[in-house]
Amino acid sequence: MRRVFAVAALGAMMALGSCSPIHNSHGFIPDDEIVAKLRPGVHDRDSVTSLFGSPSSVADFNGETWLYVKRESAHIAFFEEEVLDQAVLAVRFDKNGLVTSVERFAMADAKTLVTVERKTPTRGREITVIEQLFGNIGRFSNQGAK
Repeated sequence: MRRVFAVAALGAMMALGSCSPIHNSHGFIPDDEIVAKLRPGVHDRDSVTSLFGSPSSVADFNGETWLYVKRESAHIAFFEEEVLDQAVLAVRFDKNGLVTSVERFAMADAKTLVTVERKTPTRGREITVIEQLFGNIGRFSNQGAK
């Protein structure tokens, strides 16, 4: 009976041990002392790239804000990932490509977006897979080809 209990206890410990959270770290944010070297009106896109590297993302449609994003998260098995920490460094440029401002954003500054679950109605009728496969048979002719 003790062996059965020992094997069951060992199995339970292995099962619990395999469900430990997996931590992920993505992205890069430069240290404060490197960011302090950046001077608005003096440095341009090339100098920002040489100091910080390529941005994680380029915001705005005109590419005048570069975002450096770092994200720490964890998840267990098949459960949804949980964001533990997130930081963003935004470097803004003017039309000439010179730095205008550098801002830091923490996870507390983030806003939760609520997605809309509606579907946009489409006009027309829905056709089946068979109608899609065989619907064009005989519609096209080879008369214009030479």
